Amino acid sequence: MFLYITLGTNDLARARRFYDAVMPTLGLIRRADEPTEVGYGAADDSRTRLWITEPFDGKPATVGNGSMPAFEAESRAAVDAFHKAALDQGGTDEGAPGLRPFGASFYAAYVRDPDGNKLSAVCEGPT
Repeated sequence: MFLYITLGTNDLARARRFYDAVMPTLGLIRRADEPTEVGYGAADDSRTRLWITEPFDGKPATVGNGSMPAFEAESRAAVDAFHKAALDQGGTDEGAPGLRPFGASFYAAYVRDPDGNKLSAVCEGPT
C-alpha cells in the first residue's frame, strides 16, 4: 500500500545510530546514507521504504500526534529484540512487548525514537 514513509529528525547522526541498531531486528538494512537523510529497507527488496530525514523546509522536525508506523516482525522474539534495541539506543518505552486486544496473536511493542517518533513492531503469528 505504501511506497515509503518518512520520519523527521533534528539530529541525523543520532537517528542513524538508533535506526542502524533497531531496524536489523526486523530484517531491515540501511540502504541509503545521504547528507540529510538515511534510508532502510528489506534486504530482498531493492526499494528504500523508510526514510529518516531532516525536514526539507529547514524547520525543526516535530512528531505527529497520532502517527505511528508499525513494522511487521517475523516472530515474537524479533518484537522483543526491537524493543530492547530501541531502549538501548536512547528510545523510550511506549508499551512493553506483549499480546494486545487487536487479535488472538497480535504481539506488539511500542517505542519512541530519540526524536519522539512513535514506532511499533508487531508479530501476528502464534510464536
